[in-house]
Amino acid sequence: MIATQLDHIAVTAPSLEAGCDYVEALLGVRPRPGGRHNRMGTHNCLLKLGPLVYLEVLAMDPEAGPPELPRWFRLDQDRDAPPRLAAWVARTTDVRTAAAASPAYGRIEPFERGSLRWDITLPERGGLVYDGVAPLLIQWRTEPHPAAGMPDDRCALVGLEGWHPEAAAVSKLLEAVGLKEGFRVHPGPRPRLVARIQTPGGLRSLGETDG
Repeated sequence: MIATQLDHIAVTAPSLEAGCDYVEALLGVRPRPGGRHNRMGTHNCLLKLGPLVYLEVLAMDPEAGPPELPRWFRLDQDRDAPPRLAAWVARTTDVRTAAAASPAYGRIEPFERGSLRWDITLPERGGLVYDGVAPLLIQWRTEPHPAAGMPDDRCALVGLEGWHPEAAAVSKLLEAVGLKEGFRVHPGPRPRLVARIQTPGGLRSLGETDG
């Protein structure tokens, strides 16, 4: 049986500085430098949100050459869009079986950076599944989980929920990929995500004012 659970949430931005400013303004904590994804022409910053959960800020890397593939998380299409909580990623024990639940998951590509190895779904043209309200899927090929090595800034993800005009279809897909908890989806006029995060300054939210 496939086991799938929330792995990380993704903030996209026109630059890493803008993305980190957005997170810091809302949470009072600034994500720390991460690394580069050379095949995708992107780079990131990271914030630990639990033993096996983190926040990733993603942006196009101005020092990178042309990417091998369309940039993930709609960064090619949304390169000038303001920072926002754009998507989330679910960790699964069998990414190929889970991804077979929907053709929207597209291809599965292997990646590596330093000691990390993972396989992740890449929808067509670097898109998102159900506008980011349904997760991309990842299977880590190395241990420990990357969050284990991140500095602890005393932040914790309390809850993640989404809204979508096709909420019933999103719920059906979540069930098909084996995700039973960690996310709620509600009917709504436009797709959006909201993350509730406990911080040193109290309970804060990402996504409330996006769009």
